[in-house]
Amino acid sequence: MMHKFAWVAAAAVGALILAGCGSSGGGMAADGSGRLEGKVVVDGSSTVFPISEAVAEEFMKENPGVRVTVGISGTGGGFKKFAVGEIDISDASRPIDPAERDAAQKNGIEFIELPVAFDGLSVVVNPGNDWVDYLTVAELKAIWEPGSKITNWNQVRPTFPDRPLKLYGAGTDSGTFDYFTKAIVGEEKASRSDYQASEDDNSLVTGVSGDVNALGYFGYAYYSENKAKLKLVPIKHGDAEPVAPSPETIGNGTYQPLSRPEFIYVNAEAAKRPEIIAFVRFYLGEVGQALVSEVGYVPLAPEDYKLALERFETGKTGTAFDGPTVGVKLSEILKR
Repeated sequence: MMHKFAWVAAAAVGALILAGCGSSGGGMAADGSGRLEGKVVVDGSSTVFPISEAVAEEFMKENPGVRVTVGISGTGGGFKKFAVGEIDISDASRPIDPAERDAAQKNGIEFIELPVAFDGLSVVVNPGNDWVDYLTVAELKAIWEPGSKITNWNQVRPTFPDRPLKLYGAGTDSGTFDYFTKAIVGEEKASRSDYQASEDDNSLVTGVSGDVNALGYFGYAYYSENKAKLKLVPIKHGDAEPVAPSPETIGNGTYQPLSRPEFIYVNAEAAKRPEIIAFVRFYLGEVGQALVSEVGYVPLAPEDYKLALERFETGKTGTAFDGPTVGVKLSEILKR
């Protein structure tokens, strides 16, 4: 089944309610007492949304008594709702930051941090752009850093044409914004502000695909879903040859510094409810892992899913991160 991302725009207005149409006769409650019922409320990252949307749809087919809603408020917006107990699970394209953690703690909200996939932030241009063969991290920094005066392509590299440079990127509530600025500029949230910003990645796809002078960035799944309308830009990091994101380069860590893990954060109190237990087990299980690939992201290593499930089953709360971490080796983090 193909899960199209066109639904994301509608989800940005409010939570997308995914109707459960069952074929398996329903699931069992965690205690084996009968048909599973209840509600699971998910919100947050637009990058993680395609995974959670796909998992929710398949989960409800097996458990028609459970209603799962998936919203798209951006990573920061999701954590704001999570910290006051409005949602059960927060989708996040970066780790929770100290201020968000403190806000949750102030309201008595404990959380279980679970990585679910890998993503490679993809730098893209319009297919009509025939001059960009790659960009260096230094060139991207010069483009995106605060106070940048680069407004033409030939200011990026003298061999580029004298054409206006139109920028499209993540909004400030997006975890993608936080990670990109940390990885490229060197400081989280440090960015020029004169660009077309949105927490809705489909809006960014539309912008870049309709503007031959455009340069933008967003999660790899949105490129994968729109390959005919976009052109990937390989990134040169240090002395390495330029590398374009792909399932292989994201998975083996050669696409740097823009490869990153994706997360869900589960309210620890909500994690005691049978429908939440079943949903998270499904998310981290074989079906959930297969759906990660189907929607265009890269599954974790089997060992990483095992470690994540152990964190959930034992109710291990707190974070193993201190904000966005560039070049992280996930298995080492999970063993902390």
